[in-house]
Amino acid sequence: MSWLTEIARPEIRALKAYEHAAWEPGLLRLHANELPWRSHGDASAAGLNQYPEPHPHALTAALASYYGLEPARVLAARGSDETIDLLIRSYCRAGTDGVLVCPPTFGMYTVAARIQGAAVIEVPLRREQGFACDFDALRVRCDDRVKLVFLCSPNNPTGNRFDSDAIVALARELQGRALLVIDEAYVEFAAQPSLIGMLDASPGLVVLRTLSKAHALAGARCGALIAHPDVVALLRKVIQPYAVTQLTIEAVFRALEPVALERASAHLETIRRERSRVAAALAGCRSVRRVWPSEANFLLVEFADARAALERTRAAGLLVRDLRTVPQLEQAVRISIGSPDQNDRLLASLP
Repeated sequence: MSWLTEIARPEIRALKAYEHAAWEPGLLRLHANELPWRSHGDASAAGLNQYPEPHPHALTAALASYYGLEPARVLAARGSDETIDLLIRSYCRAGTDGVLVCPPTFGMYTVAARIQGAAVIEVPLRREQGFACDFDALRVRCDDRVKLVFLCSPNNPTGNRFDSDAIVALARELQGRALLVIDEAYVEFAAQPSLIGMLDASPGLVVLRTLSKAHALAGARCGALIAHPDVVALLRKVIQPYAVTQLTIEAVFRALEPVALERASAHLETIRRERSRVAAALAGCRSVRRVWPSEANFLLVEFADARAALERTRAAGLLVRDLRTVPQLEQAVRISIGSPDQNDRLLASLP
């Protein structure tokens, strides 16, 4: 047994996974208590009257091919949210273990930890240094309780990316005692590549990817956890069978076709170009105090009066993210980059 599973909850290591119905598509299915007829309006390829593949090997293989990996390193799940929950439930004993997070950041790390009863240790990002990660403080706070360290890069909601060399160095330092989880939900919008290529050199590194953003599949709910095969095998025992729906599986197959990937690439280029244009325009608004640099598909914008900005955008029929309750972001709003027309509408609403 490797250290990657030794640090997991002993109950999970000993868990016998649920034995689902056999998956043999070539045979007539009279073993899973399904109806033999499709529901009205069911236009799916496989039919929604039947369960999808319990653990979708074909989908996993497609994602692995897209990310340039072997399938044993990939776990398909219902978005990054599910992979975060699976990691915490598998590695953190309630009342004993904990996770380390660097706020302001994606809130689901803390929510999932609280639900599990795990401790949450915070090492705030350094606002005065562009919301940089304080890796030295992180090392100090990463005590024996910590089983998982979460870093979102590019970070949500600040938009900045953390130094790749520092991340890899930290993963190596944590070897034998904690996993370093890098959430790359927005990496397609960034200038630098994913850290997936560092997995062989850093077995304790876990990378989270999603099709929600760059591939326009937020409503389909499909993400991938990419890690050492031992970590993936452990989490496969915990994830529910049939977690990824048939409609999602088919949507992902379509999204990974060459013509769809070309279209996604064009959309990414448009978002990057619009991000620069909107940032420059917002910086010239008298109501704006600061537009923070971003490598994601959104901008963190600080206003002289965030409440007034929120009222103006709502009056224009627009929803932007209110961050005023977040420490260090008391006058901040997160604005997603839309189409050129949508962005023009946003800019027209602000003085």
